[in-house]
Amino acid sequence: MTTTHTPMMQQYLHIKSSHPDMLLFYRMGDFYELFFEDAKKAAHLLDLTLTHRGQSAGNPIPMAGVPYHAVENYLARLIKKGESIAICEQIGDPETSKGPVDRAVTRIITPGTVTDDALLESKSDNLLMAVHQTTQAYGLAWVNLSGSQFNMNQVNDIEQVLTEITRLNPAEILIQESELRTRLDQNFTVKIRPNWDFDPNLAQDNLCKQFDVQHLDALGKQDAPHAIPAAGCLLNYLQITQRQALPHLKSITLERCDDTLQLDAATQKHLELFPQKNEQRHHSLFNVLDNTATSMGSRLLKRWLGRPLRNQIDIQQRQEAIQLLMGSNQEDMLHDYLKQVCDVERITSRIALQSARPRDLLQLSITLGLLPELKHMLSEYQSPRIIHIQHNIEPLPLLYELLSSAIIENPPMLIRDGGVIASGFDETLDELRALNENATDKLLALEQKEKNESQLSMLKFGYNRVHGYYIELPRSQADKAPSHFQRKQTLKNVERYITPELKAFEEKVLSAKSKALTREKWLYEQLLTELLPELERLNAIAHAIAELDVLTNLALRAKALKWTCPTLSQSPGITIKEGRHPVIEPLLKERFIANDLALNTTNNLLLITGPNMGGKSTYMRQTALIVLLAHIGSFIPAKEATIGPIDKIFTRIGASDDLASGRSTFMVEMTETAQILRHATPQSLVLIDEIGRGTSTHDGMALAHATCVYLANTIKAYTLFSTHYFELTKLPDDYASIRNVHLKATMTDSGIVFLYNVEPGHASQSYGLEVASLAGLPQAVLTLATKQLNQAETNPIIQNQLPLLEPAPSLLEHKLINLDVDNLSPRQALEFIYQMKAMVEEPVC
Repeated sequence: MTTTHTPMMQQYLHIKSSHPDMLLFYRMGDFYELFFEDAKKAAHLLDLTLTHRGQSAGNPIPMAGVPYHAVENYLARLIKKGESIAICEQIGDPETSKGPVDRAVTRIITPGTVTDDALLESKSDNLLMAVHQTTQAYGLAWVNLSGSQFNMNQVNDIEQVLTEITRLNPAEILIQESELRTRLDQNFTVKIRPNWDFDPNLAQDNLCKQFDVQHLDALGKQDAPHAIPAAGCLLNYLQITQRQALPHLKSITLERCDDTLQLDAATQKHLELFPQKNEQRHHSLFNVLDNTATSMGSRLLKRWLGRPLRNQIDIQQRQEAIQLLMGSNQEDMLHDYLKQVCDVERITSRIALQSARPRDLLQLSITLGLLPELKHMLSEYQSPRIIHIQHNIEPLPLLYELLSSAIIENPPMLIRDGGVIASGFDETLDELRALNENATDKLLALEQKEKNESQLSMLKFGYNRVHGYYIELPRSQADKAPSHFQRKQTLKNVERYITPELKAFEEKVLSAKSKALTREKWLYEQLLTELLPELERLNAIAHAIAELDVLTNLALRAKALKWTCPTLSQSPGITIKEGRHPVIEPLLKERFIANDLALNTTNNLLLITGPNMGGKSTYMRQTALIVLLAHIGSFIPAKEATIGPIDKIFTRIGASDDLASGRSTFMVEMTETAQILRHATPQSLVLIDEIGRGTSTHDGMALAHATCVYLANTIKAYTLFSTHYFELTKLPDDYASIRNVHLKATMTDSGIVFLYNVEPGHASQSYGLEVASLAGLPQAVLTLATKQLNQAETNPIIQNQLPLLEPAPSLLEHKLINLDVDNLSPRQALEFIYQMKAMVEEPVC
C-alpha cells in the first residue's frame, strides 16, 4: 500500500484487501462509494456515473456511488447478476475520531446468502450449494439460509450432479477447481473455494458443533460420506459471510435418490415444469398449479414438483387430505384465511440472524393472532396429514402478547430512527419520550415566565439544530435584557441569549431524545433475543402452514380444472382413461381432445406415428406430466388412471444445440439418448420423440430402430416412441412388446384437419407437404416439392435402393443383448451406432 494515499484511502485499501472478490460499498456520509475497479464494474452494471477522486500513482482514482437510503434497490440488481457485496459502515464517532472515522465491514451479501426480503424472490427458495468431487462419487450439500433447510446427497456421476443442480437451481455454487466448473459457468454463479474448505475432519467438527451431536452417524455419514466435506464447506462459508451463530439451522436432512421419482436435467427442461429464466412465456406446470395463498406454500409446491415421491403411502395421505378438503367445501374459506398469513419461514430466519425489521415482527404478531381460529378450522378433518398439520399449528399466546404489546400498529421500516416500540411497553422509554414530547409545553411555560419577570413583551423562545434553544429579543429591547441573560448570537435585527435555566432544559430535552432512541434500540435487540427460544416452534408452524396451503391449493385446482384422483397400484403398468395435457388444456378455447393410454409388461412400447402438429408430442408429454402429478399427491387431468411403480422419467424431445459446449444438435440428441439407455429400468417411463433427425436418413433410421428395440426388449421400460420413419412400423411384426398407434388426421377440400385422436395402427402418411402449406411456404416451393416427391415415389431405381429397414433379427438381437450399456461411453455408443448402420444399410446410388 503506497503512503502517497490519503489516510482515508489507505483505510479503504486495507479493508478492500480482505474482500478482493467482492464489491466494497464504503460508507461516506449519505453515500456508499466504490473505488478503482469496483467503481468501473458497478458503473457498468448499475448504469452509474463514473467520476474520480484524488490520485493513485499519478492517475485519477475512479469512483462511483449510490445513496445509502436507496442501497437495497442497487443491491438487488447486483445480486441478480451474481455479484457479492461487502457493506462497510462507519463504526466510530465522527466528533471524537482523529483522522478517518473507524469503519468495518458489517454485512456481506452473496447470491446464496441473501435473507433480506427486498433482495429475495418470494416464490423461490434461495439456495447456497457446495459440491465435493472425488474419484468415487460426488457429495452435494445445500442450505436455504432464508428458511431452515440444510440438506445433503451423494451421487455417482456428473450427469446426476447436473440433474440435482437443475432441480434445485441454486443461487450460488461452491466447488473446487475442476472440469465441473466449465459445465456450470454458463448458467450459474460459481465460486471456487480452496481445498481446505472441504477438509473432512474440519467438516466433521463444524457439523457436530452446529447440529449439537457427538458423531455424524445420525446425520448420514455412513450413507453419504462424500457429502460431509461439502456440508462442511457450506458451514465454513456461512461463518465467513454471516459472522454469527445460525440458531435456526437445527437439523440436516440426507436425501436419497431412491426415495423420489427421478427426473434428469433434460427431462426437467423438456417437460417445462417451471418457468425458464429470461423467458416471457409462463406456460409451465408450476404456473398452472400455483394459486397458493402464501409465499411459503408457493415455495413448497415448487419443492414437491421438483422431488416427486415414490412412497405410495405418503402419496396416498396427500390424496386423502385433498379429497377431504374438496368434500367439505371449506377449501375456499381456508384459502382466503391463509392469505392473511405472513411469510413466517423467512421472518423466523431473520430473527435468528438478528436482522428482522419492525414490520416483520408486526406481521408475525398478526399471524400468531390467526392461529387459534386456524387450528379450530382444521379440527373437523380426520386425515393423517391434516392431523399432523393441526398438531404443529400450535398457538403461542405469550409470544403473541409480547409482540402485540411491543410493536406499534404501523412501525417504520427500520429501527434506526425510533418510533417502533409501543407506548406502555417500557416505563423508562415512556418517561424519556414524555420529556421530549412535552418539551414544547415546557418551553412555552418558560417563555411566559421570562416575559412576566422581565416585562419584555417582544421576548420569544426559539430553537435550531446549530445553536439549540435560545431567547430572542429585537435590537430595540436588547438594552433591557436582564443580567442573567447571556448573549449567544448577534444578528442584524435581533439579539439571542441563553439562561442557565434554558441551558439546563436544553441538555435535559436533547439528552432525553438521544437516550430514548438508545433505549428503544436496546429494547428491540432484547426483543429479538427473547424470540430465539421460539425459533423451533415458529419453524414448525411455518412448515405446517405451507403444507396446508399446498394441499388446499391442489384441492382448489382439482375442482376448478375437473381433475380426478389417480389410483396407485403395486402391479406394474400405466393405464390412463381420457388423459389430457395439464398445461395446454387451460389455454385452449375449444375442448381438449382426451386420449387413452395403456402400457404393461406385455405391451411396454407404443410406436407413435402421425403428422407434424398432429399431437404426438402433446400426447407423450401429457402422459409424463400425469404420472408426475400423481407422484406429488395431486389429482390429475384424466377420467381415471391406475399407475404402478415408477422409478424414473426420461425424455428425449425437441431439437437444440449446445453451442457453449461445442455440441451439435445431433450430439445433444445422442448424449441424451445415451443417458437414457444407461439408466432406464423396467420401471422407468421413457419418452423418445423422433430420434435420428439430426443425421442422414439411413443413419437416423438405424439409430431409431436400434434404440426402439433395445428399450422394448432389453430394458423393457414403459416407452412412448414417436417417429416419422414409417419403416419402423413393421417392428410389431417381430416384437410382441411393441404396438403401433397413430394420431389421426384427414384431408378436406380446405386442407389438412388434425383430429388429435390416438388410434390403433400406424399412420398412412406423414402429411409433410400439407403441414408445410399451413406454415405458409410459397406455392412455387410446394409445387416443386410435390413434383420431386412424385418422382421419388415412381422411380424404380430409387425404390430398389431404398428398401424397408429390416435387419436380420438374430444378429441384431445378439448385438443388443451382449451390449454392456451400463458402462457405455458416448464414444462407444457412437461406435455401436455405426456397427448397427453397417448391419442394416444397403448402398445408395
